[in-house]
Amino acid sequence: MIRSGPSGSSAEILRKGVIALVGLGVVGTVVELLFLRHWGSAGQAIVWPALALLAAGLGTLAMRPSPRSIRAARGIAIGVSVIALVGIGFHVSENLTAGPLDRNFADIWASMGPIEQWWQAVTGGVGPAPTMAPGVLLQLGLGLLLATVRHPAAISRSVGNPAAAATVAGDASRALRPQR
Repeated sequence: MIRSGPSGSSAEILRKGVIALVGLGVVGTVVELLFLRHWGSAGQAIVWPALALLAAGLGTLAMRPSPRSIRAARGIAIGVSVIALVGIGFHVSENLTAGPLDRNFADIWASMGPIEQWWQAVTGGVGPAPTMAPGVLLQLGLGLLLATVRHPAAISRSVGNPAAAATVAGDASRALRPQR
């Protein structure tokens, strides 16, 4: 049963659910990468600081949310998402490079069109680098970002300051009115 009030509101329950899902995703990704021994090169190692930052942002957001920690979590989420997008690009590039060497495609790779080559590289038809791996990192970064949207800690700190509260709530006209 969903209680009324800030701690039992639907938005808060969903926020806690997103935080839990991102936490499980971080733990699962760490375990998977450990099993794969994903640390052999600088390109492989970059995911570890990204996961550590995700865990730190998630921890502060879950345990001690404040306007400052929410801004930090947003910065981490955006940074990790950018790293993940670059990782997707690297994985696709590595798979494209492996195309002519693949036993299933070696004879026909040069005759394939670029769209078909890209499709094989993105979907895992060719090459050793799964594009889903950095895709999961992107999903985790976006999940952390989603958990910060309209966070009550960012709004509740500005209640004492009517101009800031109006700005946070999106009511610019009220923020510009003179206070009585």
